[in-house]
Amino acid sequence: MTGGGDWQHDVLKQLTDATDGADASPEASSPPARRPEAPADQAAPAHRPALGSRPAPAARPSAPDPHLPAPPTPQSLPTIDPRLTIALGRPHHGDSLAHRAGRSLRRLTASAGQEVAEQTRLAQEVQQPVTTGRVVAVTSIRGGVGKSTVAALLGRTFNHYRHDPVLTLEADAALGTLPVRMGAETVRWACADLARIVTPAMQLTDVTGYLVPVADGGWLLPASQGRVGAPLDVRTYRTVTLALRRYFAVTVVDCETLPGEVARTAMDTAHARVVVAPMTAEGIHGTRQVLDWLGQLPHAALATTVVALSANAPDTTLDPKTAAAHLREPGVPVVLLPYDRHLAQGGPIHTAMLSQVTRDATVRLAAEVMQRAVRVR
Repeated sequence: MTGGGDWQHDVLKQLTDATDGADASPEASSPPARRPEAPADQAAPAHRPALGSRPAPAARPSAPDPHLPAPPTPQSLPTIDPRLTIALGRPHHGDSLAHRAGRSLRRLTASAGQEVAEQTRLAQEVQQPVTTGRVVAVTSIRGGVGKSTVAALLGRTFNHYRHDPVLTLEADAALGTLPVRMGAETVRWACADLARIVTPAMQLTDVTGYLVPVADGGWLLPASQGRVGAPLDVRTYRTVTLALRRYFAVTVVDCETLPGEVARTAMDTAHARVVVAPMTAEGIHGTRQVLDWLGQLPHAALATTVVALSANAPDTTLDPKTAAAHLREPGVPVVLLPYDRHLAQGGPIHTAMLSQVTRDATVRLAAEVMQRAVRVR
């Protein structure tokens, strides 16, 4: 990774130095209720890592008042009731055995050079260097169409291909599913908790102590502990994203559905946007209305928007080419995410269990998103 200085090297060196020899479990890395400085068992570097030479333009929260009592430490809670984990069963592979065998045979008879060249090109797009943290907002017109699934797939893809810190942030309602899809077994600190204690003096190692480490790399910040409570508000969202983007090269935000206020704010302020559209006539119609709204925003938001056309059933009557052409009309690229048995099963996403077509489509989606995110200065 080159370009934009050596902040990537400095950030990763700081994190590596601080975590060598430490317990990698989420419970062992949980910080105390208030920790503006690095903990005693972590080596604090001489300077604070940042994505670029300029600080974030918005005002940052002030340090906690030492005369006030520290906020209570949240209790660590499981993302899935232990009584239900046994009901998940074994994960299915995205492709059937016959499909996998047929694909292997076709790859033997087809030209592999062109496929490798395309994969290399997409990987280079995903790995584009950035000088300031990029925020990618993912939303949809209604729930249940795969919005959190697409956010999780993007977070995992950026984690896999990039060599700098990546954050997947949940800005959905109190009962969002992103932590489950990302494979988090427990959650403790949420957006509202971090908004109360984050300060400019914090190092990357301080911040990651409040996050959930993801198995495939990167970090996760949930919106809640899975309990019904006060929804995430716009002020909390702005505080958290503006404070954290200086530590992470890419932040993928799983927004609430439109027209929620947090979703509108996220779509308006992000560097790139993904609108997840279900493969139905009403889904395509509603998504087109969202694209028309984005086209009216004063800062050309439509130019940095990508549509993920999601097939949630194995048999759909809607013609994908006609649907994509209707959504491409405003000049927005459309990436088809085919039906995948593993994703349809629910529960944690295992990258190795995804169908090859799904993995290829996800990398293509990440490349389209990153290409547009780097355009914004």
